[in-house]
Amino acid sequence: MDVKDFDYNLPEELIAQVPSAKRDECRLLVIHMKDGRTEHRHFYDILDYLKPGDCLVLNNSKVLPARLFGVKEGTGAKIEFLLSKRVEGSGDRWETLVRPGRRLKIGDSVVFSGTAPDGTKSHYPENKLLRAEVVGYSEDGTRIVEFKYDGIFLERLEEIGQMPLPPYITRANNSEDKDRYQTVYSKVEGSVAAPTAGLHFTKELLAEAEAKGVKLAYVTLHVGIGTFRPVKADKVEDHHMHFEEYSIDDEAAAIINETKAAGGRIISVGTTSTRTVESAAVWDEDKGRYTVPA
Repeated sequence: MDVKDFDYNLPEELIAQVPSAKRDECRLLVIHMKDGRTEHRHFYDILDYLKPGDCLVLNNSKVLPARLFGVKEGTGAKIEFLLSKRVEGSGDRWETLVRPGRRLKIGDSVVFSGTAPDGTKSHYPENKLLRAEVVGYSEDGTRIVEFKYDGIFLERLEEIGQMPLPPYITRANNSEDKDRYQTVYSKVEGSVAAPTAGLHFTKELLAEAEAKGVKLAYVTLHVGIGTFRPVKADKVEDHHMHFEEYSIDDEAAAIINETKAAGGRIISVGTTSTRTVESAAVWDEDKGRYTVPA
């Protein structure tokens, strides 16, 4: 399948650079598959399209403030890190996307201060900065870096890290992004990008959905750095996808399976929830349907 078959024009002026004042007041485009009819609504109208007995599948992954801006020790060159994932069993080693990558080789170190690109100062003491040493390379070209710090790593990251906004958001980070670039049900830390389809739900809207008889099933898929990487291959099949971790607990599996057995609709919120369920589902010959193993 040719990548160019997916080309379409999206004018830059139509790409929102800031979120709406309230999460659920953004616009909602509804397409009726039977007759192709379209409706222009607001997101809070989504309850009109949900039925009692439906199941919403939501990705509760939480975005790490995974973008760090620092300087190379010895030269002062500006370096940007985008943390991908912790190397399993290694403690404080992370797979990291580095820009500009040509400036960092094994043995090089980078120090991160509490000053963001927009000039905002951190309250983090200047004598307790994060420091990272490049210790290896990954197969996909990312660096393996080992961090040195005082205290708890995620607390240091929360203090001086920036939210990794998608590349089509061209403005600088601001103080509101750490809240608005998370879903209201985010819980399990590990993503480097938000499961954006869920950003528009409010706690009140989810409560109204449950009151209507809609079940909520929370799964976890940590969005990886592949979401930031362009497709350079001419054929979709030749594009290398970056590894992502997912999990479905017993409670979520039971809710999904019970909904399916009762004839309800499984409505996955966004591509991350969709591919989590599709990856886990197996065909049950006895029941004659797909189920999610508990």
